[in-house]
Amino acid sequence: MQRYVTYEHPLNERVRTLLRLEFLFRQIKHFMSGSTVWDARAVLTNVMDILTIFSRGDLKTELIKELERNAVNLGRLTEKNGVDHTQLKNILHWLNKLCNVLRDMDGALGQELRDNEFLNAIRQRSSIPGGTCDFDLPLYHQWLHLPQEQRQADMERWLGALDAVRQSVELILKLIRNSAEPVTVLAGGGVYQHVLDPAIPFQLVRIALVMESPYYAEVSGGKHRFAIRFMQPSPAERPKQATEDVSFRLTCCAL
Repeated sequence: MQRYVTYEHPLNERVRTLLRLEFLFRQIKHFMSGSTVWDARAVLTNVMDILTIFSRGDLKTELIKELERNAVNLGRLTEKNGVDHTQLKNILHWLNKLCNVLRDMDGALGQELRDNEFLNAIRQRSSIPGGTCDFDLPLYHQWLHLPQEQRQADMERWLGALDAVRQSVELILKLIRNSAEPVTVLAGGGVYQHVLDPAIPFQLVRIALVMESPYYAEVSGGKHRFAIRFMQPSPAERPKQATEDVSFRLTCCAL
């Protein structure tokens, strides 16, 4: 079976934010399985980044709107034939459940963690290169040398405050990615341009290249059109655009 490397490009700011949050939550999941001081540091670094994203807008309202929009769109399928109604019912249940959980939260997302003096001290120093080293934050240094079980319990408690956001992000992006089937297309001379139907709310472009390909995909554009250039990296020089035709799998996702 052929294996692919998939490149994604968001077509609006909401999906851009969701992809960044997904990236941070995935890193947290990876480092939570570790037991070293450096794993714990990596978890909290990603938590700080998530809190920074939360502070840049009313993400709670954005998530609720997206969950509600998806619920309305998918709800139209309940009367159609050829639909897996059991799976559809389960998805609608989770969309509505997460929507209610977010609505019931007091204050802005992550407020509980921002009010935590220990985490807030780390967050204030995190913007400084090397600002969380031992002599800058002796309290952090002491916490990092607590028994691993105690650190793990603290981190799980803090992450619990972010769980509804994580689940919402994962569900929304899963629905978006599964909203369309890939088609095989050809980039003539390493360049592909595509005009999107303005009547369809496209949210995400996915480009899949076979793992053995010497190229990577560089995407530019927005909700009306996008362009893909296939580039070949070089250890010592600037990447060069492919001159040959490049076959790849394209998915334009809209829900």
